Amino acid sequence: MDQLERLRKLCLDLPETTERLSHGEPTWFVRDKKTFVMFADHHHDDRLGFWCAAPPGVQQELVAEDPEHYFRPPYVGHRGWLGVYLDVAVDWAEIKEIVTDAYRMIAPKTLVKQLDAP
Repeated sequence: MDQLERLRKLCLDLPETTERLSHGEPTWFVRDKKTFVMFADHHHDDRLGFWCAAPPGVQQELVAEDPEHYFRPPYVGHRGWLGVYLDVAVDWAEIKEIVTDAYRMIAPKTLVKQLDAP
């Protein structure tokens, strides 16, 4: 399974998510309205990755600690979104946590509760 397919599965496994193209890239939405993850395969530096919502301070922390894997994405980086490279060795368990955190940042509380239900 390639990076896009793995990322797609992680995003679509979350409650009430949809996918459609936005700015020419696969993008995942909560309730078909709010973006929480955007695949990135064309912007600026020809790197493969994705951009996602992130809790406050996470972008700065991860980019400072590991710039080989994380970056401040254009356009949304000023809002704290995190960029994650997929053209390097990837820990998919960590990617799942990052995607789930992005979802938690955007989804309404009722959907977030579904993640925490047994």
